[in-house]
Amino acid sequence: MKKILLIKCAVITLLSLTSITYAELYTRRWQTDIVDVDIVKIDQPQNLRLFLNDRQTHQPLGKFKAVAKQLKACEKLLFAMNAGMYHADYSPVGLYIEAARQQKKLNTVKQAYGNFYLQPNGVLAWNRHHSLIEKTESYQKLKFNAEYATQSGPMLVIDGQINPQFLKDSDSFKIRNAVGIKDQSLYFVISRNALSFYQFAQFFQQQLKVQNALYLDGSISSAYIPQLKRSDSLFNLGPMVAYIDQQNCATQ
Repeated sequence: MKKILLIKCAVITLLSLTSITYAELYTRRWQTDIVDVDIVKIDQPQNLRLFLNDRQTHQPLGKFKAVAKQLKACEKLLFAMNAGMYHADYSPVGLYIEAARQQKKLNTVKQAYGNFYLQPNGVLAWNRHHSLIEKTESYQKLKFNAEYATQSGPMLVIDGQINPQFLKDSDSFKIRNAVGIKDQSLYFVISRNALSFYQFAQFFQQQLKVQNALYLDGSISSAYIPQLKRSDSLFNLGPMVAYIDQQNCATQ
């Protein structure tokens, strides 16, 4: 029996998505016999940002609470999640663009150790008007004017199909997080139970019906989703994605 908890900054029913305070942010917990995941759906990317280093000290932020301290007094952190693989010094393994400034170039290496290099890997990128998730080689051919971008891997879903490298009977189970895209809506998903790559990809394909989905990480997967009473803080993180409410800034 599927149990669905759908929250949109307040508890509402599955069939009633009436507009409340935050029109572009929906949160939802989805449970089946196989998966138990938290979902954050973002329809408009204007208030979505990436964070890595402190603006003053240039040291890695590491924690969601440190991200919150980077905000203006009128801004509020509504959601955050780790967003791409990183080295021991917390620097990104691949492409990283923050506030239209590229801090790390696209990583086109195809044969190396680690999940990042499972092919194909990919890029999540967006600006105020458009979001995309593409394979690295596809993104490389685009002339996309990204305000924010992070590279990770592997792709979980490619053009609606599960990455053929994944094994149905895999015995590698981990807490995982990823992002998918469908009709310009982004779905950030983090599991509460350990899943295989195939199980996680299958959820994106069959339940969310996304066109593309990109794996963000496993084991250290963390999220701040106060609407679902989730606030992970065990691990220090590299790149982090965050949704910022700015409604109070308009009056200042």
